[in-house]
Amino acid sequence: MSVLVEITKIQKAARTSLPLIIKMNKINHEIEVQLEQILAIFLEEFGQKEITSQISYCLRELAVNANKANTKRAYFIEKKLDIEDEDDYKLGMGSFKTDTLNNIEYYFGKQQEAGLYIKIGFHASNEELKITIRNNSRISKGEQMRVYDRIARSRAFNSLDEALTSVLDSSEGAGLGLVILVLMLKKLGLNEDAFDLNIEDDETVAKLVIPFSKVHKESLNTLSKEIVKEIDSLPQFPENIVRLQKMIDNPESEITSIARHIAMDMSLTADLLKIVNSAQFMLSKKVDNITEAVKLIGLRGLKNLLYSCGTQKILKPESKEIWNHANKTAFYAYILAKNYIKKKELLDDVYIGGILHDIGKIIFFSAHPKFIQKLNTIAKSRDIDKNILEALSTGLNHAEIGALIAEKWNFPDHLVLSIRHHHEPDSVSQENWESVATVYLANCMANYEEKEISFDQISKTILKHFRIATEENFNILLNKLIENYDRNYDKNNEPEKKN
Repeated sequence: MSVLVEITKIQKAARTSLPLIIKMNKINHEIEVQLEQILAIFLEEFGQKEITSQISYCLRELAVNANKANTKRAYFIEKKLDIEDEDDYKLGMGSFKTDTLNNIEYYFGKQQEAGLYIKIGFHASNEELKITIRNNSRISKGEQMRVYDRIARSRAFNSLDEALTSVLDSSEGAGLGLVILVLMLKKLGLNEDAFDLNIEDDETVAKLVIPFSKVHKESLNTLSKEIVKEIDSLPQFPENIVRLQKMIDNPESEITSIARHIAMDMSLTADLLKIVNSAQFMLSKKVDNITEAVKLIGLRGLKNLLYSCGTQKILKPESKEIWNHANKTAFYAYILAKNYIKKKELLDDVYIGGILHDIGKIIFFSAHPKFIQKLNTIAKSRDIDKNILEALSTGLNHAEIGALIAEKWNFPDHLVLSIRHHHEPDSVSQENWESVATVYLANCMANYEEKEISFDQISKTILKHFRIATEENFNILLNKLIENYDRNYDKNNEPEKKN
């Protein structure tokens, strides 16, 4: 079995907050080596290359423990023993090590027959790398208490010598290994939040959290400030759109006046008519009257349309790929909100959130060459690793950069949040969660369709909220969205309909 992942795919996952998850039925030496290679790339992206050996040990220890837990379940099933029964547990563990070591491939086969797996996840989030090791052998209460006891005792040790002189339960191979792991993290200056072991649904989940290095973080902040300056130098929204926004906000403005102003902008008029003539409104005849179109879309919908049009007028990357992805995300978000959340006020919000969720990436596509040269000069003068600039230009921190752009242009809070947290919806308050979660899932669906992520990489919490239980259910829904999208978009990938 091979879990080899291309370097470019690993780097992209690290820089764009896409989780990288690798699923397997067993852990052997070849897989351990490959996992360590993946880890090394992530740590280098985070400026933590010097701690690769220590974190590799932790990863290897937890992965091997997960594999051992699965082997143990397969062994107990084979011996017809109840792992939750104290007497059966003692009986099984008395022969487990000898029997399985002498016939490990046999029990690896039994693990696979039983559908047991290990999933290793790497997720660059905010300013930290989260590593998760999951296995679907749910840890028993007795096992969990023994692990918690070891972790608690190991946190009281100041050195490995103290740990070795302490009396440890030798019946579990994880005992000393976990103690060394906790001591190693402690020596690296990482606090108790850096390691956790718990149960989520039917999986046993071990987590490691590795922050940016201090130097890397300072370098990133320096370059981010320069990017903010570039954001400050971006033009304001087109004057006609700003004027329209003010007219909409003015309760004394008349619909006919707003319609006349829209009619002065051909591209805005075209976009407005495309929306109102979409399947969303189910009209019996085509509308070509601007005043009637404004009444149909409503002032909230019109304001959202202005955010999209204004942004696309200012930020015009040479590649259409990013806007194509945005259009698809917006379309999927709208349909998801309409069919699952069923809150009318969210429909336009999630659509525009989908359109603009990646504007932080566009800043580099749109930046003048002199700006990129300026960042290069700053990086050299301050001895900043050129890889940090490269990582920024390919997506690192793009959600935060996009949110800064949205704040500069006075976008509403719900839209800023959709941009800032479209990879981390659980970071927002309950008030805005559904809107951000919808954009997150729509973005995941577009990425899944583009083969950028796998089903395992999508939040189970959000899948459950949208009543998606299995990958089969997910694919059925996605295929319907794809068909609907293809039917409602013209050959040039310009939106014809929004439903």
